[in-house]
Amino acid sequence: MDPTLKAKTISMLKAELPNLTPSLRTVAKYIVDHSADFGLDPIRQTARKCGVSTYTLVRMAKVLGFTGFDELREPFRHALVFSSEMVEIPDWIEDLRDTGEAGRAQADAAANTMAVVRGSLERQSPEQMQRVVDIMLGARNVYLTAVRASYGIAYYFHYVGRMALPSLQLVPRHMGSAIDELNEASPDDVLIAITFTPYSRETIEACKFAQNRGVKLIMVTDSDVISTEFTPEEILVVSVVSTHHFGCYAGATAVMENLLALLVQVGGQDARTRIKTYEDVRLENNAYWGVRKKH
Repeated sequence: MDPTLKAKTISMLKAELPNLTPSLRTVAKYIVDHSADFGLDPIRQTARKCGVSTYTLVRMAKVLGFTGFDELREPFRHALVFSSEMVEIPDWIEDLRDTGEAGRAQADAAANTMAVVRGSLERQSPEQMQRVVDIMLGARNVYLTAVRASYGIAYYFHYVGRMALPSLQLVPRHMGSAIDELNEASPDDVLIAITFTPYSRETIEACKFAQNRGVKLIMVTDSDVISTEFTPEEILVVSVVSTHHFGCYAGATAVMENLLALLVQVGGQDARTRIKTYEDVRLENNAYWGVRKKH
């Protein structure tokens, strides 16, 4: 079997997305986002996870030119055989499981976090990360937006990143909306949007508004397939799988840390000089407990 068939199928799904019915669009998004599960599960289990009928899955296969569900699933099953890798669980995690119910929960969460970080970092190619940094450095303004839980990641990235990249702006600044702040944005600008399932309406609306203004769009999210109403310049896809009700953002944070490191590296001496001036100001104004300014 052609080892590239899985990637070709995913590309077909993305290309067909705007033309699909809502139910078929649900199936396409599920396959793109959960390709490993799709390669393993039988048709009834896949239908249950998608929330559609088995007939819809067969119809999806026919739309893509396959004879049936099994033929559609086969490239994903084949890819699993050649990409599976045993990840050794550290002894300290296994030891946690022996300490009781709380220890088992902690062990599961720790193992999940490590897997999420590893999976998220492995997905980012150096070529794409370089493109993202180049877009940011070449923009007049770099707007950054996120709400609710995602806002914490955006706030930290802005707090550190603006020292290396003065054009970085966290929006909305105060009590307005991101769209208010984007009112004067132009094709010379870029918007970085951070959002994960379930996607924030405010963030999606900001993405649509920005792209209608010609603003370049970079997304940090958990799927290649978000909306048919806009097309990001770049998508940094991360895993947010967790052992609890809410997403695990450790992988997203790790990817943003990598982006910060690249910004400082590519920014060169200018970036390092700006970072030093921030530190000098903080020391001069006794920003840190127990560290006195030099006289």
